[in-house]
Amino acid sequence: MGSGFSKMKKQARMMQEQFGQMQNQLKNTLVEGKAGNGLVTVVLDGEKTPKKISINPECVNPSDVEGLQDLILAAFEDAAGKIEASQSELPQIPGFRF
Repeated sequence: MGSGFSKMKKQARMMQEQFGQMQNQLKNTLVEGKAGNGLVTVVLDGEKTPKKISINPECVNPSDVEGLQDLILAAFEDAAGKIEASQSELPQIPGFRF
């Protein structure tokens, strides 16, 4: 266990630090998803936790609640897709998934 092992330990520690920084960066990233040409907007953080939902009053129709629900889901899917896309741009660590 000469210097090669020490070097590997140091590289692993550096990778762990970089990974922690990337996790914090993702956690603090806010992503906006929209549906219905902006009638519904959802903001998620990098962990896909909802932070804000905005609904334009024009799309609130008591006789079409299902349509509003669909718009909300579509906005969430839009934001989640953007998060997935941004995570795919990060360097990959073999055997690890965000």
